[in-house]
Order: sequence, then structure tokens, then C-alpha cells
Amino acid sequence: MEPIDHLFRRESGRMVAALTRIFGVHNLTLAEDVVQEAFCRAMEVWKFRGVPENPSAWLMATAKNCALGVLRRERTARTFAPEVARLIQSEWTLAPVVEELFGSNAIKDDLLRMMFSCCDPRLPEESQVALVLHILCGFSVDEIASAFVSGHSAIEKRITRAKKVLAKSKTLFDVRAPADFAARLPAVHEALYLLFNEGYHGASPEAAVRSELCHEAMRLAALLLEHPLGATPATYALSALMCLNAARLPARVDASGNLNSFVDQDRSLWDQEMVGEGLKLLDLSATGPELSEYHVQAAIASVHATARRTEDTDWGKIVSLYDTLMTIRPSPVVALNRAIAIAQRDGPEQGLEEILAIAGRERLSGYPFYAAALGELELRSGRRELAREHFREALALAHNAAERRFLDQRLKACEEGETPRANYERFWSGVLNSLKEDLEDPLEWGSFFQGPSKGLKQPDNKGGKKPRFRRSLYQRKPI
Repeated sequence: MEPIDHLFRRESGRMVAALTRIFGVHNLTLAEDVVQEAFCRAMEVWKFRGVPENPSAWLMATAKNCALGVLRRERTARTFAPEVARLIQSEWTLAPVVEELFGSNAIKDDLLRMMFSCCDPRLPEESQVALVLHILCGFSVDEIASAFVSGHSAIEKRITRAKKVLAKSKTLFDVRAPADFAARLPAVHEALYLLFNEGYHGASPEAAVRSELCHEAMRLAALLLEHPLGATPATYALSALMCLNAARLPARVDASGNLNSFVDQDRSLWDQEMVGEGLKLLDLSATGPELSEYHVQAAIASVHATARRTEDTDWGKIVSLYDTLMTIRPSPVVALNRAIAIAQRDGPEQGLEEILAIAGRERLSGYPFYAAALGELELRSGRRELAREHFREALALAHNAAERRFLDQRLKACEEGETPRANYERFWSGVLNSLKEDLEDPLEWGSFFQGPSKGLKQPDNKGGKKPRFRRSLYQRKPI
């Protein structure tokens, strides 16, 4: 992506958020039009004068001037945001109010308000993430369609419907109300988690890894941490999880676009500064009584990140952490990840037994790396023909060329009789969001690094109430 495109993408969300606060959520399209006008002017002017020393400030000043023009022309024909409507009626107050609302602190506040607005509980999860990508991250409809493996028309309709829901609110979400903030925060966490997830291991036909999605999710998570009400243990844990996994991005794909297996990755390419930041955030998450799935996933990622070599990995600790995760959010995918860790600790035969014992494992039938896991363990057990069948099944389910090339290599390993090296990078963080359970009982923070038996209050299922599951669109995408 060109530097100018990066600039426009980064500034787009800030400008739309600021303009939406002034115009009102019901005028979101108008705000987006003003941003487009500012970008068009930049392209025209910069072509002849060159890019200014501070292009961000230039764009923001242009958007501000465009907004003033719109308000002067249409203040009698339109209704704008209720919180500023009275102030923009007078020329004496119009310019000072707009100037104040384009201040850096106000824009940061507006970005957060827009993020929470996009995560409206009236919208399905996939629409929330699409809005975050489109409005806050500046992604085009085609780019979002590629990320969701969907058509342009379908995504366009999804975003249009979602904007109509937002328009009913008139104003951006108020992040000053602690109760409302806390109630919507889990939905924001979920949207950022899925956004990172889509980049780290999405189903895009063009690329197995889309680092720009990962970095956008991390940027928005950092913004959330800056707000007093947003800096919760779960937010710190989610940010830690993102950092620890993003640190491995430079080694996941080689120069030819081929996926590198976890054991074959050059660990010298891992971003150690980001690993350190992730470990720091994980420490900060260990406060208070809250233990979320993000804590446990980040702890698993930390075990991998701190092992100098694959053979130095503490698989016993990882199995214990998956045991803890199964108490918080049990699903076939978490169970699959646990089985793979057991295979690393106790051998492939034990891993296969665990996979065959997974409750509801038929729900994994459309997930290519379920079949690949079976193939890998059968290959390690010396049953090449069975392994070949599983790899062929996985190949038929692959999402993109990088995955197909990787699985082709595993098929060749069966045919050539190689002594395989186990590949489990695809599974470590798991598709931990595929079938989500709503737990009624609170979980207490404890020494979860030592396993579920110390300090963790187990969910109480007295009365025989069955856990409720709902299927996620993102079941195939692990972090």
C-alpha cells in the first residue's frame, strides 16, 4: 500500500468521527462525503505543491473548513447533532465550536464514541466489524468483501443496513456513562478480537495473513486502553494477546508468500520488542477478580513467545491453560487445541484419542485444519495412507493459495515417506470463538498460570441448566 493510502486510511476514521459528532449520526453519509471531498482536494493540491510537512493537519483543516461550509449552507435545511445544534445557529459561535470539536482531545474522544456506536447490540457481530473496518479504519467495500470472503453487493447492503440502525441514535455513544460503557465494552472487545482474528488467519482468497487488519485492531485497542473506563483487565488481556501474536507475523509467511510452519519459523524474526510489550500488558491484566478468555489465550501465547526453541515449550502448562479455557468457554475448537497440545506433550496416539473424544466434533467438519490435525497425527504415528486421506480432505477445504501450497507439502511428506516435523501454528490460539457459551456465574481471577485447580472458581451448573451456544460466523478463523 502506498504511503498516501496509509495516511488517508489512518485519518479517515478520525475525520469521520469528528464530523459525525457535529452533523449527528443520522448524517453519517454527509460526514463521509465531506471526508471524501477533503481527500480529493488533497490529491489535486498535493499533485502540484507536493505533500505538506504535516499532511494530517492539512487534511483535518480542510475537513474543518468543508464542515463550516456545509453548516452555513444547510443549517436551516437540516437538523444536526442535538448537542451542538443551538451553538451552530449563530455565526458568533459557529467557528469557535467547530474549532473546539476538531481539537486533538475531542477527536480522540470522538473515535472512541464512534467505536462504541459501531458495536451497537442491535447489530449482528459481522455488521459491527464491517462498520469498524469501513468507518474507523477507512476500508473500502471491496476490501471488506475480500476479508469476509463475500461479494461487493452483499457487503454494501450489510453496511447500509447497519448505518440505518445507527441513524436512529442521532448522537454518538456517550462514553462518559460508566454503566452504559461497561455494558457495551464486551461487544467492543469481541469486534476488535474478530478484526485481529481476520487478519491473523482469515479466509481471504488472496492472502493467508493480512497484517494491516491486525495493526488496525491493535491501534483501536490502544485507544480503548487510554480511556479510564476502557482500561479494564479484559482490555489489557486482549491487547496482550494481540501483541504476542502479532510479534510472530514477520515469520509466518516467507518471501514467496508460503506459510511457514510454527516449528520452521525463524524465531530471530519475531518482534521481541512487541513480545515484551505483550508480556507487560499481560501483567497489567492480572488485577481484580476478572478472568476472561482473553487472559487465558494471552497466557498461552506468552508460553510460546518466551520459549527460545519449539522443544523448550512447556506443553504441560499449555494443556493446563486449555483446561482453564474449557471451563470459561468450552467449544469443540478449544477441545481440538487442547488435544493438539496433549499430542505434543504425550505423543500422537494420545492426541488422536483426545480428538476422537471431543463432544460435538462434527461441527469441525468444515474447518480445514481439523482434518489437517488428524493427518499430522496419523503421519506421526506412521499411518501414511490415513494421513493422506485427511490431508486431501483439508486441501479441499483450504481458503487460499498459501493454505493449499502448505497442505500440498504435507501430502508430499506422506508420499515421500519423510519423517515429518509437526506443524501446529494454525492451532495454537485456536478458533476460540466458534461456539460461544453464555456463562451465568462469575469467574474469579486466580493463579491461572498454575492451572484451573488453584484460585479459579469453576462454573456451577446446578439445576441441570444447559449452556446456551450460538454459532459465530468466524468459527473458521483462529487467532
